[in-house]
Amino acid sequence: MSQSVVVSEIVARALAAAKPVVALESTIITHGLPRPENLDAAREFERTVAERGAVPATIAMLDGVPHVGLEADELEHLVDTDGALKLSVRDLPVAMAMGATGGTTVAATALLAARAGIRVFATGGIGGVHRGAGETFDESADLGILAECPITVVSGGVKSILDIGATLERLETLSVTVLVFGTDRFPAFWLTDSGYTVDTPVSTPEEIARIMHAADALRRTSGILVANPLPEAAQLDPALHDRLLADALTAAEAAGVRGKDITPFLLDYIHRHTERTSVAVNLEIVRGNCRLGADIACAWSALAPERERAVE
Repeated sequence: MSQSVVVSEIVARALAAAKPVVALESTIITHGLPRPENLDAAREFERTVAERGAVPATIAMLDGVPHVGLEADELEHLVDTDGALKLSVRDLPVAMAMGATGGTTVAATALLAARAGIRVFATGGIGGVHRGAGETFDESADLGILAECPITVVSGGVKSILDIGATLERLETLSVTVLVFGTDRFPAFWLTDSGYTVDTPVSTPEEIARIMHAADALRRTSGILVANPLPEAAQLDPALHDRLLADALTAAEAAGVRGKDITPFLLDYIHRHTERTSVAVNLEIVRGNCRLGADIACAWSALAPERERAVE
């Protein structure tokens, strides 16, 4: 890594020893939750990863310096920064030059994690193709980064406010391997089942690690998306979800909300009209993905001797 990127000592030691490491994004800290819930959630996600035997590496921008792995005081600094930015990949150079502090999105986190040599990243849900993208060409940077970074992203699928069918088509076009854990039904973030199926269900973290190893053998440089559905009992009520999403889309149209503002508008609408039940579901999604991400990282670490033999 460039000296302009700081990798924490514990993360650097783990990577050097081929120990399991899981990257965590930070926009949920800076933009997803109010204080002090955001700090509590960030600590819980790190603790969840650690309890499963992996090293957590929360990624963020602090005073113009990208950090891969945050110390306790650095995490508190991020939480306490008023006006912290939401940083995607295109924003990183500007934030570095301006000495800014901010949370990294899925795309920015995946990029920085992959550059540091981290192979597993746990998050909530990824972005994708927006509804009406045939006219607006609105598509998340997450997809392009997944196509160019060799990292396995564990998520609750694609946010249900997006065009999931179109997103799956784009992932296929970009040659991103898509797996679903425990089923062939692709999830929709708050919902266990989006109505779409995938070709490759997987049932164990070890199976996923083997697929990662095979991708390396082929010298693939694109990522792998592992969708991890919520248990049905934990999902948002589907009828409530569908009604609120339709209402939110109507409200966005009436307010003239467009472009990058549409996703936060829709999410905020649903959060408010479920009296934050959707936030609780969101947190459960991330917890589950932290657990699965750590298990995958441990399985990947266990393959280290085999990977070394393959290089020889």
